[in-house]
This record gives sequence, structure tokens and C-alpha cells, in this order.
Amino acid sequence: MIEISQLTKTYNGKVTALRDLDLTIDTGMFGLIGPNGAGKTTLMRILAGLVRPTSGSVRVLGHDVNTASGKFAIKSVLGYLPQELGLYPNLTGREFVDYVAILKGVTDRATRRQQLDEVLAQVRLTDAADRQMKTYSGGMKRRVGIAQAMLGQPQLLIVDEPTAGLDPEERVRLRNLLAELATRCTVILSTHIVEDISQSCNQLAVIGQGQVVFRGSPRELIAQARDHVWLIATAGERPNSGVTIVSTLQLQDAIQYRVLGTPGTSGAPTGYAAQPIEPSLEDGYMWLMRRITDARVNG
Repeated sequence: MIEISQLTKTYNGKVTALRDLDLTIDTGMFGLIGPNGAGKTTLMRILAGLVRPTSGSVRVLGHDVNTASGKFAIKSVLGYLPQELGLYPNLTGREFVDYVAILKGVTDRATRRQQLDEVLAQVRLTDAADRQMKTYSGGMKRRVGIAQAMLGQPQLLIVDEPTAGLDPEERVRLRNLLAELATRCTVILSTHIVEDISQSCNQLAVIGQGQVVFRGSPRELIAQARDHVWLIATAGERPNSGVTIVSTLQLQDAIQYRVLGTPGTSGAPTGYAAQPIEPSLEDGYMWLMRRITDARVNG
């Protein structure tokens, strides 16, 4: 579906957002995760034909993003929801999606109306479609964004940070919608929220400092943290720098820390009575990033 080889993007000859990145993305729902500033948005914009690579090759559905004909072919089968979608607050949801449909070349009025009705129904906005978007919640605005991306029945749907800023209920609804769409087209979900990946994607890649630092399944990423996740209860003192704190829970008479660490001779992180537990995807991601940081520090 998507083949990326030695992809590099440098801005103004100084800031390197992507560095010799290699990645293959197949059909279904694929997750891209990494810290802010890792290069995820730059990669999404290159795949969408909005940013030109400095070097390297990118082929989407067999089309080369470095050629004008390739970009045109990709855009004809692409649905794209950027991280920040400019909305016109005084337009209704229907008027905005209709406007985008015209920009996409759906000029026949009957065809356009049919598509509008279909996508608005799919994102559950039919009842609110004739309200001005300034009255919409954050989740409704993101659903408008998904609706405009679905116009034209795209073969590839790219969504960048779709659940950022949403409440838990809206996040679940949007994840379920994307999973449903992934049965009909390839969906690339770029996010820094690990839970969105764990609940939606069969395959993922972790991007760090412009490079792919992991490519595989959520289960494989989780496995990297096995035997490195512990629960530590203290009277209040924080565990020392030998462990990475993932979460903190206030108990009735102690504070419980979920930590990542390397087992000592006693089988637990040195100096603690620690209880080993099974890792989550977040643990796997945090352990991977810790190992990468340690490797850089140690040269």
C-alpha cells in the first residue's frame, strides 16, 4: 500500500524533521505514535502530497509523491484530516462539507447531495447538520473533519491527532468510527495518545527524532517491557532515579507507583519490595523510549 525508503525532510536547511526513514504500511488500520516533535505530522503531510521531501522515495498505491502526476493520483483517492482543520464557524456542518465536496471536484448537485447525506449519517451528524459549527462541541467538529475526509470514498484515510482535546466519550466514539472505516479503506492514525493505538490498530510504528524506532504489532511492543514493570508502595518518598515512574496512585496509607526498571539480584529493582506485573502498551512504549534515551546518553 505505502512504501517509504530513505525519506528525509529538512526545513530551511537547518531543522531535520525526518532522517532516512524507512517504513511499509499495509491495508487496515495502522498507528503512528511518538512524542510531539518526532516528525509524525511532517510524514503525514508528505503522504498527503502537501510537503515535498528533501530526499528519498515515497510511493502511495503505486504512485510517486515526487511527481506531479503521482500527487494528483494520490489526492484523487485520499481523505485527509489534518491536526488543525480550518473551519468556518458561521457555516453549518452541511454547508462546510458541501463546500469541501465542490473543492474536491464533486460538481454534480445530485451526486454531491447523496455523498453529503451518506458521510453525515456515518459520523452521526445528520440531526445537527444544519446548525452553525460555532455551536458544535470539540467532538462534533472532529466528526465534521472526518466527514469531509470521507468524501469520494477514499482508498486511503489519513488522520492526524484526531482525538486530541476530546472528552473520553467522544474519544471512544471517534475510535470506533475510524475502526469501522478501516474495514473499507486503509486508515493511518497518527497520535501521541497510546490508548488510541492500543484500542484500534493491529500494526504500528513508533517515530522518534525523525526515524522509525519500532515497527510491529502492539503485542510485540508490549513484550519488550515484560519483566520490567513493577508496583512499588512507599510511605510517601518517590522511587529513586533508577526507575521510570509511569503512574502514581494515592492509597489509604501509602503511595503506589507503577514503574519501569531493570531487575536486580533479588529479582526486583534494587532497594525496593516490588511486585512484578504484566505490561500495558503504554509500558512498552515508555520502556522503548527509555532504552533509546539511555543509548543516546551512553553514546
